[in-house]
Amino acid sequence: MLSALLDRTPTPALAYAQCWEDADVLLEALDVQPGHCCLSIASGGDNTLALLARSPQRVVAIDMNPAQIASLELRVAAFRALAHHEMLELLGSLPSRRRAALYRRCRGPLSSDARAFWDARAEAIERGVGSAGRLEQYLTLFRRRILPAIHPRGRVERLLRGGTRAEREAFYAREWDSRAWRGVFRIFFSRAVMGLAGRARSHFRYAQQSISTQLLARLRHACTALDPADNPYLQWILTGRHGPARPFALRAENFERIRANLDRLEWHCLRLETILACTRPATFDRCNLSDAFEYMDATNYEAALRDLLDAARPGARLAYWNLLVPRSRPASLASRLAPRPTLAADLHARDKAFFYRGFVLEEAL
Repeated sequence: MLSALLDRTPTPALAYAQCWEDADVLLEALDVQPGHCCLSIASGGDNTLALLARSPQRVVAIDMNPAQIASLELRVAAFRALAHHEMLELLGSLPSRRRAALYRRCRGPLSSDARAFWDARAEAIERGVGSAGRLEQYLTLFRRRILPAIHPRGRVERLLRGGTRAEREAFYAREWDSRAWRGVFRIFFSRAVMGLAGRARSHFRYAQQSISTQLLARLRHACTALDPADNPYLQWILTGRHGPARPFALRAENFERIRANLDRLEWHCLRLETILACTRPATFDRCNLSDAFEYMDATNYEAALRDLLDAARPGARLAYWNLLVPRSRPASLASRLAPRPTLAADLHARDKAFFYRGFVLEEAL
């Protein structure tokens, strides 16, 4: 039984209260169809729920951090108990003075572990559940303390209005990309500072590149090649709200489709290696793996891919992101797994969650 394999360690901190991978990219890459069985890293919960909009037969969500499972559980309860605009209030995408009352309406169906987790975080609920993670708190610190010293509110609003590509590039070069901006950004988003307050130090164990240099280049891409007016991730970082451009799972047109398929979702507090060890062969058609391979060395990454392929059906698709550690199919698995680099590169160029250096899409042979 999967329940016998649950991680019983004390609940750690919530790392991510939102998913910081673009669900539009994920859904186009995976092409989920009715009848598919999906494996999904839970993370903040948004992208796991986005898969349900495509009416798969089953979605199995996993995460080794019980706090992330609590995040997913609360989102599921909000989809069941609240109207769309009420759910956005609870998450913090809309202003609200009644988040505690909205949480009480969602509290009953939660597991005892998830209920205890959120009962102990009344202040986080009042601020909006989507701000409760360690990364979101770090980004909030940047928005409130660092950003105003470099760019006044009017300049931020101008950036987020977007415009034509020529207008975006001219504005970024002329008014945004100052020496002060680049200098402070490189310090605040350095590995040392982020390791203290933004992400766990262990997340950088296998990193070989400068994170701040990469993020700065990707941010420029998001502000010029892409339109900031359509980017909910950039909008949240700079304002604390998604604005009218929301992630896939939070859009009004997807709310009822996701709610109708909630019974097809299950979740387990397990490591990826554990779920694969107790999964029958030929189970999964689609796999949302987030950036899980960032935290494995090359040997364990290859072993995890082998186990995934043992659990996958022919034609199964695997999607995952690279942030600082380059991971893609090793040569030893060339007979079992085929990269799809053209589609992956096109999707990465359109990825509104701009942090990542690469997006990987591979298909089981």
